[in-house]
Amino acid sequence: MTSSPLDLPDHPGARHLGDLARGETAWRVYLESRLGEPGTRGRIHFVSAEGTRSTGWIFVEPSDQDLLRRFQDFSAVELWKLLESLG
Repeated sequence: MTSSPLDLPDHPGARHLGDLARGETAWRVYLESRLGEPGTRGRIHFVSAEGTRSTGWIFVEPSDQDLLRRFQDFSAVELWKLLESLG
């Protein structure tokens, strides 16, 4: 079995949380989390058939649930701005 270009084999802790689409452009959005000190760290991966763009570890929250809640505070417009800043 081969890996799809939309899979994240290098980031097994990442979960697919939605998609961004604008015209012909479509990106899948993943949140990767990692337990560390002083809490759970997180970063976002944007994946399309053409490639992947990833943030640094921009979140630090007390728990994985807090990290997920923090991510859900982002609107689609804010996610697009973040993605464009990674270009």
